[in-house]
Amino acid sequence: MMDTQRLYEIYLQHPEVVTDSRAVREGSLFFALRGGRFDGNQFAAGALEAGAAYAVVDEPTLARPGGRFLLVEDVLTTLQALARHHRRQFDIPVIGITGSNGKTTTKELSAAVLGSHYRLHYTQGNLNNHIGLPLTLLAMPTGIEVAVIEMGANHQGEIDMLCRITEPTHGLITNIGKAHLEGFGGIEGVKKGKSELYRYLAQAGGTVFINRDEPFLEELAAPAEKKVFYRRSETPSPTEPDFEAKLLATQPFVSAAFLGRQGQLVEVRSRLPGAFNFSNIMTAITLGKYFKVPDEKIAAAIEGYTPGNNRSQIRTYNGNTLIMDAYNANPTSMREALLAFRSMDGGPKLAIIGEMLELGAESRAEHEAIALLATSQHFREVAFVGKEFRNAAEIVGCRHFDDVAALKSWFDAQGYRGYHILIKGSRGNQLEKLLD
Repeated sequence: MMDTQRLYEIYLQHPEVVTDSRAVREGSLFFALRGGRFDGNQFAAGALEAGAAYAVVDEPTLARPGGRFLLVEDVLTTLQALARHHRRQFDIPVIGITGSNGKTTTKELSAAVLGSHYRLHYTQGNLNNHIGLPLTLLAMPTGIEVAVIEMGANHQGEIDMLCRITEPTHGLITNIGKAHLEGFGGIEGVKKGKSELYRYLAQAGGTVFINRDEPFLEELAAPAEKKVFYRRSETPSPTEPDFEAKLLATQPFVSAAFLGRQGQLVEVRSRLPGAFNFSNIMTAITLGKYFKVPDEKIAAAIEGYTPGNNRSQIRTYNGNTLIMDAYNANPTSMREALLAFRSMDGGPKLAIIGEMLELGAESRAEHEAIALLATSQHFREVAFVGKEFRNAAEIVGCRHFDDVAALKSWFDAQGYRGYHILIKGSRGNQLEKLLD
């Protein structure tokens, strides 16, 4: 049976780790994970034939003395243990980021800022769960000076488990909102689950960053001794102990300012729409200032960041302006998106709203509340997508479509031109297919 140290020595010779046999390249290390509908052990031989140097398996019948199958007790826990071992080779700041909303945008902005001054490693895409996070850590090369690691969770205990793998030295929670209510067991469960990051850092003697403008965070961070506070201010002051940022504008994109080294206001003009993105920008500014990134690099990094992957993207389509935010949705982010859309210049406006997933027993009430909010914003039209919105759409008297295919048939027939269109919904809606 292969132990972690021996496996790590093999990993150092073959540091490209894959869990999908279709992604195998010459010399990679294949981990045969098991899932609800698949068993990676069945693809291990094919991975070796495709060029993998070794296959890590937990099926004893595959192991042969001197062969390229590396037998372990459990492939997933071995992957996680190997990632933890690799992380321990780095004596650097490791910043953990979690939260109900904005964690990926905050991670991207923070990585842009810190990466402008340090050799940085950070979570790519959405590799933030019990499988993706170990892969993120194992992709960390030598010479890295700072790491920014995103942590996602949909049930209690998950953030704590990810912390035990990542062992962050610093961490922040973007906010506490109504996300994954089904798995967490309501908003109190969300608070308890997300604050596992703060509690881990308190036990490990790490540093927590706290946005004073967000409810719950300060009280949840009470166990931690090392705290860094930041907040919005209309008059940032050099005598204020908190890091501060000023919101300058939200149209057409968010602009902010922070105090520079000489006490002057440094302006930042982002490419992110919506006032809700100010907190994400302010967090990146705070991390930059805390880690002594020069003012001009902080500003340039934020100004150079362009949102992607259907998150806060502004696009043009057939003469219309689209706000594409269709990667994730919950009642908190949906409300913020609708209010930001209302305040945007331009029009007429069409809001296309996809259902919110993983809300459990609160789903019907939350969908009705969002439907009422959307129809009170005086948009030219509102359309709802997904079965969870069916009753809510009937209550408010708006169009409803069971899926994006039905929506597309209607949308394409309208011939909209000159509209501002918000497209917001959970990833499972696949609303991006509206533009195919």
